[in-house]
Amino acid sequence: MTIPTDPETGEFKRSPNRFTARITAGGADGWPVEAGRYRLVVSRACPWASRALVVRRLMGLEEALSVAIADPIQDDRSWRFTLDPGGRDPVLGIEFLGEAYRAADPEYDGGISVPAIVDIPSGKLVTNDYPQITLDLDTEWGRYYRDGAPDLYPEKRRDEIDAINRAVHRDVNAAVYEAGFATKQSAYDDAYRRLFARLDELSDRLAGQRYLVGDTITEADIRLFTTLVRFDPVYHGHFKCNRNKLSEMPVLWAYARDLFQTPGFGDTVDFDHIKRHYYQVHEQVNPTRIVPNGPDLAGWAQPHGRADLGGRPFGDGTPPGPPPRDEVVPPQW
Repeated sequence: MTIPTDPETGEFKRSPNRFTARITAGGADGWPVEAGRYRLVVSRACPWASRALVVRRLMGLEEALSVAIADPIQDDRSWRFTLDPGGRDPVLGIEFLGEAYRAADPEYDGGISVPAIVDIPSGKLVTNDYPQITLDLDTEWGRYYRDGAPDLYPEKRRDEIDAINRAVHRDVNAAVYEAGFATKQSAYDDAYRRLFARLDELSDRLAGQRYLVGDTITEADIRLFTTLVRFDPVYHGHFKCNRNKLSEMPVLWAYARDLFQTPGFGDTVDFDHIKRHYYQVHEQVNPTRIVPNGPDLAGWAQPHGRADLGGRPFGDGTPPGPPPRDEVVPPQW
């Protein structure tokens, strides 16, 4: 995997999302919400894709929006479906996600990223716009939500959620990559500084409240969680984000465990996929491709005490049921 960095500054440069059509209730972009029409392609290794898995579970969209799980190890042809019989996704009939990208644009030669939503009848990629994908799953698929689904993006809180999301994206979600992929000391130092300054600020915020915005889980918690859950297994060592482990930051560690133990969060996390992807795909960072045995994951099941702060995880709703049998993550400790 070639990591794009600026040769002068040493800064990691993430490619923009090329396919940004929206799937909406009204179908303004030509892609109306329809049960069974689309397939969500994810890797359980990827934090951006994991957001979509969490939202899909919380909203109860499993029957309306099927999911394809890619192998955590890519090759130069893109994300592979080698976890499926015959190495093909059984619904889309393709071996590589790149095939859906090229079906949408035969001239496309950019990066192949997840999450991606593919139109099943045509085989064309609709969107890889990961920030908008979850917002639309939160708000546009209402006729297919389960009874008791939470409101993850409440209108009266959207400005606050958006502000938190911008800060967390810049200084946490993206900063861990900017630290890990930096090729010059100054680029690494800047990302490292921003990351831990923001984590300290978030810790102060969460010391007195259970969730980031209001007293229920919102889109903001999902976006922070998928980075925090990868922190000790990969970002602390592999990406040199090593001022502290998550397990050494008491407030954030308890907050992350609280979410992990909430239905819809931990049951979508696959630490094996996470570790193998980062350590074996990023050969510029880890040339030996050796996957470390640690850390001990048993701490994720330990009591967190966050319920003492109050709050209602699902607001006026209820927890989701167990995941579909074919999406159960194997026990990891």
